Amino acid sequence: MKTNQTVLIAGASGLVGTAAANSFIKAGWHVIACSRRFPDLIDAGPFQHVALDLQDSEACKATTAKLNDVTHVVYTAVFELPGLVQGWSDAVQIETNGRMIRNLLDPLTEHAQLRHVTILQGTKAYGITQGPIRIPARESQPRVDHPNFYWVQEDYIKEKSVSSGFDFTIFRPQLIVGPNHGVVMNLPPVIGIYAALRREEGLAFGFPGSLDGVWEAVDARLVGDACLWAATHDQAGGETYNLTNGEVFSWLDMWPAMADTLGVPVGDPEPTPLSVYIPEREALWRQVVAKYNLQKIPLGQLLGESHFYADLCFAYGAKRTPSPTFVSTVKIRQAGFNAAYDTPASFCYWLRDLQHRRIIPAYDRG
Repeated sequence: MKTNQTVLIAGASGLVGTAAANSFIKAGWHVIACSRRFPDLIDAGPFQHVALDLQDSEACKATTAKLNDVTHVVYTAVFELPGLVQGWSDAVQIETNGRMIRNLLDPLTEHAQLRHVTILQGTKAYGITQGPIRIPARESQPRVDHPNFYWVQEDYIKEKSVSSGFDFTIFRPQLIVGPNHGVVMNLPPVIGIYAALRREEGLAFGFPGSLDGVWEAVDARLVGDACLWAATHDQAGGETYNLTNGEVFSWLDMWPAMADTLGVPVGDPEPTPLSVYIPEREALWRQVVAKYNLQKIPLGQLLGESHFYADLCFAYGAKRTPSPTFVSTVKIRQAGFNAAYDTPASFCYWLRDLQHRRIIPAYDRG
């Protein structure tokens, strides 16, 4: 289906930005992918790339002056400090993320007639960094006030939507899984690199966390399709929605399936800080790259900040089982969006994708 509508994807080289761009392209939209680096994983069809640093207000003014055909925005850009978790409550990180969205939308609304803007949050909105949250976390629950850029962006978008006459939707996805490497929070590249290093050291692929837990995740393709749904369904206007695959999972239960996909022997759990283990083996990783003819991408560019995210998700160093972060997805399902993914299949799909693109090795299982 062809459409005369144009969507601007801010942060298009990232996990959600890539997925959203692919979903909109498949639906026949004109997609403008906005990011500092070229988003090489947008593969659904043709798109326009605009190189832009959202921290540069003058560049944003100059660029948006040429984008008067934009009708929709999916804002997925994020600024994170090195080390990831420690920066979530940092005043500089919060201010920077608030300034970035203003740098884009303030001048854009002067030139384009926006109809809808989508922004992303996450389960930190429910206060998981402050302590146990209500189970399940529901969108209708009162805001948990704590230092977080979500609230800065949310308050801004609500006020801006009134003054500029566009609608908006807020999504809160849970542990997004997709193809992107070098981003702040995506586990498949970290898991694949860890497995390869263990194999080269003659060690089994064991769960590196200190304690197992029950989690929820969401495939990036589902998030991308949800962004498209929000842009095309009036009932999504002014709403906030949780997003998951629609099921829970356990790391230990899923670990053998990932080991089989990666072609490595599964082992017993062995608590290992991946934020330390992987960078310490940079020389070994270069040997792996040469041995299996992988893409020559520096290890730091593959990891981004996701190895720190892995330690959090795997509860490395935890003394007790982490508090659950289950969210209700009843609201969005009742609104009409019912996509679901099998979580182990999702992880294994993206691990195979990384193998296919020669980011991680594909071992001969014979």
